[in-house]
Amino acid sequence: MLELIQSQLVDVLRIGLIVGLVLTMYRTAAVTGRALPLALGVVFVAVILPVTNPKPSVALTDAVLAGLVSNLVILAIVLALAVIVRRLRG
Repeated sequence: MLELIQSQLVDVLRIGLIVGLVLTMYRTAAVTGRALPLALGVVFVAVILPVTNPKPSVALTDAVLAGLVSNLVILAIVLALAVIVRRLRG
């Protein structure tokens, strides 16, 4: 399970989707809020990637659970970077 999480943490598509999620959240925060779109986006990415690109050696539930953990770690990093960039911009 740890190897699966490590491989998901460096997945470029997963990182790109989470970055897009954060950018979209900032653009639409006034209308949709912040927490709900982020939560739903994290779950969506965690489910859609293993469903569309399954690995025969990993059960779907394990891949989704590992994806949730990976997505939350990536989301925390991206949100931290977004806060730093917004503060530097003033």
